[in-house]
Amino acid sequence: MVTMDIPTAVKSYQFGERAKSELIMISQLSMALPGFQENERAGGRRMLIMMMELTRSELQFAAQSTGRSEFQNAINALNEAISLIESSHPEEATRKIAAAISASTTPAQEAWQGLSEHGIL
Repeated sequence: MVTMDIPTAVKSYQFGERAKSELIMISQLSMALPGFQENERAGGRRMLIMMMELTRSELQFAAQSTGRSEFQNAINALNEAISLIESSHPEEATRKIAAAISASTTPAQEAWQGLSEHGIL
């Protein structure tokens, strides 16, 4: 476990949990995309990419605010997922999104443990 000060732990927990929730929604939408009718798929893909880009911006803020490399790892996986969605490979993108979820969860779990030990949670 990484030792972190309380303010960084609080930020890591909040950013990690929020990113995880958003990435889970993105994953579900990515899995739904192939089921869209052909005339709806392009619009659905554009909206999904916009959501992915917004989540990437939040992950960038998390990485800068906490210094946690796991958030950068999540950004890298999400960048790959965006490229896969753009090239109409949502199934492969879902695997990259899962990697982003895993990367985002690590700092949140470690922060939760540290905050629990200090009696904050």
